[in-house]
Amino acid sequence: MRRILSALTLLVVVAGTGRAESDKPLLLQRPTLSKTHVAFGYAGDLWIVGREGGEARRLTSGAGLEFGPIFSPDGSQIAFTGEYDGNMDVYVLPATGGEPRRLTFHPGVDVAVGWTPDGKGILFSSGRNSYSRYNKLFTIPVTGAGLPAELPLPMGEQGAFSPDGTHLAYVPFWNRRAVPNAYIAWKRYRGGLASPIWIANLADSRITKVPRENSNESCPMWFEGKLYFLSDRAGPVTLFSYDPATKQVRKELENNGYDLVSASVGPDAIVYEQFGSLHTFDPRTGEARKINVRLTGDFPDIRPHYEKVAKRIRGFSLSPTGARVAFEARGEILTAPAEKGDIRNLSQTPGAAEREPAWSPDGKTIAYFSDESGEYMLHLRDAKGTGPARRISLGDTPNVYYNPVWSPDSKKIAYNDNRLQLWSLDVGTGKSTRVDSHTYFGGRSFDAAWSPDSRWLVYTKLLDNRLRGVFLYDSVQKKSHQVTDGMSDARYPAFDKSGKYLYFTASTDIGPTTTGIDMSGMNRPVTRSVYLIVLDKDLPSPLAPESDEEKDKPADKSKESDRAVPGKEKNVVTKIDLDKISQRVLALPLPSRNYDNLQAGKAGTLYLSERPILPMAAPPSLTGGPPGNITVQKFDLETRKTDKLIEGVAAFQLAANGEKMLYSQGEKWFITGVAAAGAAGRVTRHKVLPTNPDIQFCRIMSTRSFAG
Repeated sequence: MRRILSALTLLVVVAGTGRAESDKPLLLQRPTLSKTHVAFGYAGDLWIVGREGGEARRLTSGAGLEFGPIFSPDGSQIAFTGEYDGNMDVYVLPATGGEPRRLTFHPGVDVAVGWTPDGKGILFSSGRNSYSRYNKLFTIPVTGAGLPAELPLPMGEQGAFSPDGTHLAYVPFWNRRAVPNAYIAWKRYRGGLASPIWIANLADSRITKVPRENSNESCPMWFEGKLYFLSDRAGPVTLFSYDPATKQVRKELENNGYDLVSASVGPDAIVYEQFGSLHTFDPRTGEARKINVRLTGDFPDIRPHYEKVAKRIRGFSLSPTGARVAFEARGEILTAPAEKGDIRNLSQTPGAAEREPAWSPDGKTIAYFSDESGEYMLHLRDAKGTGPARRISLGDTPNVYYNPVWSPDSKKIAYNDNRLQLWSLDVGTGKSTRVDSHTYFGGRSFDAAWSPDSRWLVYTKLLDNRLRGVFLYDSVQKKSHQVTDGMSDARYPAFDKSGKYLYFTASTDIGPTTTGIDMSGMNRPVTRSVYLIVLDKDLPSPLAPESDEEKDKPADKSKESDRAVPGKEKNVVTKIDLDKISQRVLALPLPSRNYDNLQAGKAGTLYLSERPILPMAAPPSLTGGPPGNITVQKFDLETRKTDKLIEGVAAFQLAANGEKMLYSQGEKWFITGVAAAGAAGRVTRHKVLPTNPDIQFCRIMSTRSFAG
């Protein structure tokens, strides 16, 4: 058996210099405003710049994250959330810079959200006193003396004291907890957790609700008797105000672009974040102004460095003969040899993401999707890495694409997109033809596969009953035909290499799991049976009853049998008689299991991937973590026997010539010949050295690392 790489060590390419210019979005976050300065978060540290913009100065450089700076009322101090000691707590430091001082010490997450009006205390949110998954609001003296005091409110995420300290405008709950102190709502969410803003009288805890229907509100702040806040009630998130005297809500800032992400009030203006840039808004005049910021620093995360990316492999494609394998790792496309040679980085594109490599059956080209141009396109790259990639635009509308599948003649590619559409691309002309689309979302995949003669594209489509049916698309006549009855969930179709049969699986017990919107379908047993369609009506059944009889005189050897014969796949013509095709569906002599993939090998040979019947019982891991839970079996149509090849794998793929296979176990990837399974039909496992799991966010350029 051939052992393939167990670690990929890659050199990072710097996308720019250590200077971040202001003409591009810098992803500046959570700004806060004083009379003279603006503080904000960038790259996990706190920075400060004058209100007019210019060169920013770094305030913190801890190994962990520091975020959410908030100026004190007099502008002399900055409260923030940091994880210097391995836990998220509230800290304070001088606005001029200096040593941060820790104020909270609870093992839970404490997030700074504001100051008391007199500047003597800091308001923060914490789940320390909560019995469930929600936060409450507390104050703690800026001196650190004494214990935190809980406000008399049942819950709270953000808050702002009124200037006289008698009232608190606060967000009691919201619909996203993923990022502490950063409000990231589900886009256009209008459910029960759409976040309101309430104004509490701290004397008796009575509340006044800011008028709304079902919008998402955040970042409450007081200015000259009015409450300002961010809301998506009128489209993109923008700035609104609420007058407690008149009970009226007014839009203060017109916004037809990206959402405003955060906002904070200063002595005479409001600063807000939009698309990674900073702006100030004058409530008195209604004028907004962009703050141009420049950043200079060492930024160690973007320096060139080596990384092991065995745990970040997200896509793979075995070459037609199994000599090499293409990987998608950390946004680059790499090819690795089975035994001899170097690992090659084909894409070498800092600042771009390459996804889903697919090796052409003729072995000459690797197709993959790339956003190097700004929007995703299909790139065709010479498999040896010579010459530039050919870029093919897949449409004028921005989209994301998935699952490129080559036709056996390497002249067409099937793919699908984020709008649930299936396409067929003519590689020669670069023109895409729409094949079909799902009626509603139920998974993007179409399980597409080509016939051996490259004329027919088989795929599955969601039907109105939320089950899938198998369809055949004729690339010559540009028509699709449904070939299963829709009474079961049909998946994973694959043409036999002889062109005579079409395999697929079908489940009749998947119904309770098709909702996908709640937990009622979890841990339901799902089984599938495997079927075969005889495509040519003149062919006999390959599963006709067998009987031991005296042999007739041998037939003329020049005449080929109707049975699929291994090695006879060249120049195959796939003849399909659509009339009464449903009457030529046969059940293969295989037990019902949770099959999740079928791959056709040599003619008359089928490889099946099987998972546990309860799919949630042991989730697989492509790379890293426990070994997978896939069992690979081989079925021979002539003998009607099944052999178990290997179990405990996380991924499996057969080479186009049907002679080699790729599989992974944990972080280790292997290529082996399918004939090397041995008499018992089981692949021998080889030991591979462990890999280093540590990696960083990076881009990669050159590769060479092997284990053992």
